[in-house]
Amino acid sequence: MALRSSIYKKPAQLRSMIEPGLITADALNAVRARVAPGVTTLELDAEASRVITSRGAESNFQMVRGYRHTICASVNQEVVHGIPNDRPLQAGDILSIDAGAQFRGWNGDSAFTVIVPGDAPEEVVSPRRRLSEVTEGSLWAGIAALSRASHLGEVGAAIEQYIADNAPEGGYGILRDYVGHGIGRKMHESPSIFNYAVADRGPEVRPGLAVAIEPMVVIGDQQTFTEDDGWTVSTVDGTAGSHWEHSVAVHDGGIWVLTAHDGGAEKLAPFGVVPKEID
Repeated sequence: MALRSSIYKKPAQLRSMIEPGLITADALNAVRARVAPGVTTLELDAEASRVITSRGAESNFQMVRGYRHTICASVNQEVVHGIPNDRPLQAGDILSIDAGAQFRGWNGDSAFTVIVPGDAPEEVVSPRRRLSEVTEGSLWAGIAALSRASHLGEVGAAIEQYIADNAPEGGYGILRDYVGHGIGRKMHESPSIFNYAVADRGPEVRPGLAVAIEPMVVIGDQQTFTEDDGWTVSTVDGTAGSHWEHSVAVHDGGIWVLTAHDGGAEKLAPFGVVPKEID
């Protein structure tokens, strides 16, 4: 019987994940800077590809069987896995970009959501902006929980609680069919990271754990379907979605957000968490 590999990595392996995390961050920063009305998601895809390849890395999304692009670009009612296309973005669109890089056999994975700037009705923009802010906040609440958790189940509970505490009246939907994951030699590894409370406490949180935490939240009902392209996940009720993600390492000194240049210091400060660099 084959032995299952450990989900916990050695310190040297965690250190090897720093550079792919930073390359991923830089690619997403470059994409974010180019978001504007009239720009296509294919153009954003090309920008992410340029940054990743210029650093001697590869797009790990292109290593997924059947997927040819560097990013996933999901617009409005599309929540995740949107395929880049030639439709020009419009002011007020809510856009989620997900990307990852593989460098010397190690992976980074991250995502952000942005409202396309420009002249758009406030009644459209305001609820989308709030959705993105709450989703991002829930991501950092989950990362903060990871820094103190004894088991991974506490992360999902913290994400769900943050959303419940900060969503408008009526609440938001949290996708149930799509969750976070371990990361390392592969972009997607065990264990699963739920974005909501579950009965199972999950694996022990201890040094060597590397995970991608990624809440996917929608304004309306959490029910989704996959579009005819076989990839794009959209809401059944047509309401907007948001997706935020970071890769995070747990090590002897604490935690470090691998896909943030400051290790997550700025965003974790309100939670009373100070990330520590990996020795």
